[in-house]
Amino acid sequence: MLIESKSLNWLYFDLNSYFATIEQQVDPELRGKPIAVVPLLSDSTCAIAASYEAKLKGIKTGTKIYEAKKLCPELICVPTRHKLYVEYHKLIFAEINKLLCVDHVCSIDEGAGRLTGKYQKEDEAILLAEAIKLAIKQNIGDYITCSIGIASSRFLAKIAAEMKKPDGLTIIRPEDIPEKLYSLTLSDIPGIGRKMLKRLHLAGIGTVEKLYECSSNQLQTIWGSVYGKKCWYLLRGYELPDYVVKNRVIGHSRVLGPKKRAASAAREIAIELIVKGAKRLRDAELYATYISLYLKTANRITYLITNDIKLQLKAFYL
Repeated sequence: MLIESKSLNWLYFDLNSYFATIEQQVDPELRGKPIAVVPLLSDSTCAIAASYEAKLKGIKTGTKIYEAKKLCPELICVPTRHKLYVEYHKLIFAEINKLLCVDHVCSIDEGAGRLTGKYQKEDEAILLAEAIKLAIKQNIGDYITCSIGIASSRFLAKIAAEMKKPDGLTIIRPEDIPEKLYSLTLSDIPGIGRKMLKRLHLAGIGTVEKLYECSSNQLQTIWGSVYGKKCWYLLRGYELPDYVVKNRVIGHSRVLGPKKRAASAAREIAIELIVKGAKRLRDAELYATYISLYLKTANRITYLITNDIKLQLKAFYL
């Protein structure tokens, strides 16, 4: 069932440069400095996250560290601490839940809550957003900020949260559509990655305005799936029913540093990744039908090792 709303229904919050900011929160010496959170201390790995100081130097998620150090010789690399980020995630979301019911936990650093009653009024929604920002700063960490978007749908609220960073607050009113979206690039729209961007360009669509002019059937054809038609409705503020995505693959990966590239050391890493995957299977009460191991060499050749034997019990009890 499609629902078109003419009121402000959603508040979406996005914690700014989350992993890097948490590191700066717990270690004041890192504040105001360009840092990259990395899986291991090696120039061959890539940045999992970058502080805003590093982003100003052109470093972003996925940037190779040897390239990042060319852009910013003073870059500080910090090993990732997932447990720490999860702990802060729980604290922050619990704090927000005191002011707004978080209906959707979208990721470790993003969430959304439905606005009801008086909070559907713009001035009250703004006061709520400011209260959330203040509560995080006062009760969780003075260096932690979040950008907030408010709109008629969760999709548009997410777009709004991305429009002003860091520590921004943006409202997309129903009457702002579509003009307020025209200032965005196509890659600012959720669901448009590099491959889809290329397909849109091949179809002669280079701006959000051109995208908005397309019919729902045209978008479905370009996407090659029903998501194109969904995008047509989402861009117009329609609220679409949620659907459950079944997780068919559980995977872990690791970039090996120079000291871990010997066969014996790499084997230990592979075992560790399999154990982590098996733990996730047990936690989710799932079974595996097969296990695949991908190995990519320095010259970018990928090898695939697959065990096609049924592994339900082996994976579950590993």
